[in-house]
Order: sequence, then structure tokens, then C-alpha cells
Amino acid sequence: MRIIFLGPPGSGKGTQAHLIANKYNIPNISTGTMLRQTLTRSTHKSYELHKNIMHTGDLVNDEFMVQLINTRINQNDCRNGFLLDGFPRTILQAKSMKQCKIFVNYIIEFFASDSVIIDRIAGRRIHVGSGRTYHIKFNPPRNYGLDDITGEILTTRKDDHEEVIRKRLSNYYQHTEPVLDYYREESKYKKMKYFSVDGNRDISKIYKELINIISS
Repeated sequence: MRIIFLGPPGSGKGTQAHLIANKYNIPNISTGTMLRQTLTRSTHKSYELHKNIMHTGDLVNDEFMVQLINTRINQNDCRNGFLLDGFPRTILQAKSMKQCKIFVNYIIEFFASDSVIIDRIAGRRIHVGSGRTYHIKFNPPRNYGLDDITGEILTTRKDDHEEVIRKRLSNYYQHTEPVLDYYREESKYKKMKYFSVDGNRDISKIYKELINIISS
């Protein structure tokens, strides 16, 4: 089972990717998480450049991303399938996947209003040491601004500030929406199914719809 989740940041795809990957016992490959882990570990100048690009809401270049994903998909745990969360983000990346003979069964688009997206992302708080995530409105910590387990101070990612969120949304509409058109057309002729899911709704309702889609 090979699945791609596409949609703007904050549309709910990350939450659902975690749930679906656990249910079907396949790796959840989040490009955002992979980039942050890879770039944090490296001191190479090009990696530092990509790190700065991420923090300003711009896109990391296609060649770097394709190389990163190809390496990950070729690992043993992906033999029985995988879920790509947020990749491909450009037409070139989508076509590169096809050239590399990386085919998928489901393309699932998440959509949500900009106001909902900004509210979700700007309210997110992170415990750096563990990666635990909170939200000041939807999932607040027991003590304001502090991690439930360690009591350490929570932080806001640099790319979670509103001005950067708006830049990320602008990049999504410019570069990634054409990818949706590409896959809609591909799904007419290839053995893949394309679905759109309303990410404005409650998590449980979205999850139930996804299960119905994948099980059909």
C-alpha cells in the first residue's frame, strides 16, 4: 500500500498520516520531519542554506528533496508500502518519482481554509527534546508553556510564526496546487485513486473517511 497525502500546512494531513500509518503498519514519511532531522545533524554549508530556507517558509530545492526521498523509500521497511506526507511538492518532484518508477495506490488531497490553518499552526508549541506537540487552544499543556512530562519550556518553531505561515501557504498555492492537477489527470489513466478530503472537520470524522477510502 503506497499513499501520498498532499495539502497545505495545517490542513490536518500530518495528524492523519500518523494515524493511518499506524493502522496499516507502514512507515509515515514526513518530508518536513526528515528535513528538520537531517539539517539539524549536519553542519555542511548547503545543509545550512536549506535550513535557512525552511525557516523563512521557502521551498528546499527539488534535487535535494528527490535524493532524500529516494534514499528513504529504498530502505527495507518500505517494501510493503509507505505513506508520503507532503511529497511531492512540485511538478518536477512528481515527474522524478515517475521516472524512478515510484508508483502509488492513493493520492489524497487535504483542503482547509487559510484562517483555520493559521489558527492551528500559530498556536502550536513544541517540546524540543522529545518532539511532543501541544496547541494553546486544542491541546494545551497542563501548565501553560511547560511540557507535561519534563516541565521544560515549550517553544514555537521558527516556521510556525504567522508571517512565515502565510509565506508557506503562498508557496503551496503556487508550486504544489499544480501537482494536484497533475495527479488528477494521471489518475484517469494509471492504477491510482485520487480523493479530496475536507480538513476543516474533526479529526475522528476525517479518519473515518480515510479508512473508508482506503478500504474501498
